[in-house]
Amino acid sequence: METTQSTNTVAKLWNQYSKQLSLAALIIIGLVAAWYAYQEFYQLPREKKASEALFRAEDYYRKDSLALALNGDGQNLGFIKFIEKHSGTQAANLACFYAGSCYLKIGDNAKAITYLEKFSTDSKITQARAFKLLGDAYADSGKNKEALENYKKAGYHFEKDEVNSPEYLFMAAYFADQVMKNNTEAVTLYEEIRAKYPRSQQSFDAEKNLARLGIYSSKD
Repeated sequence: METTQSTNTVAKLWNQYSKQLSLAALIIIGLVAAWYAYQEFYQLPREKKASEALFRAEDYYRKDSLALALNGDGQNLGFIKFIEKHSGTQAANLACFYAGSCYLKIGDNAKAITYLEKFSTDSKITQARAFKLLGDAYADSGKNKEALENYKKAGYHFEKDEVNSPEYLFMAAYFADQVMKNNTEAVTLYEEIRAKYPRSQQSFDAEKNLARLGIYSSKD
């Protein structure tokens, strides 16, 4: 009896709302089709074209020709114009990283920060590197709080990276220690390095600094 009633209820609802449900289904199908067409016929070709166009500026960057990398050579775009022209592509996002790195190398910390803050990636190693560069730019600008924050972000972002993470974390610890004179923060970070990366060079260096600060861990 209950099954019959349920069936009748469903049938009644379908008869009442079938047009609306069918319309909603068509809208969803249309949106999916539009998204697929956008990706396949617009965004992917655009990404490919942008990736190919970035090559020359990347080449100048690798050769340390920073002015050409940033501003182009008259025939090929540098990172700055490239970012404007290819905005919204992954290549333009990567160009922000390169531009920030270039400006950091030539001492323009404000612009370095601007471009590095715009950059984001799913590549944990590259993102950690970007945080480290931001730390450098803020440190050179005298913005110690922001510098320490970004050094810590770099150290924590990909903790499985036992090459770079202890290095970045040590930079945070040493910055807190030597620049900010924040012994509490420094000790916490030095001890964290020893606990997480006991076989790293940074662990031995952290131990020396802990001894200098009069702190000895349970390993001593």
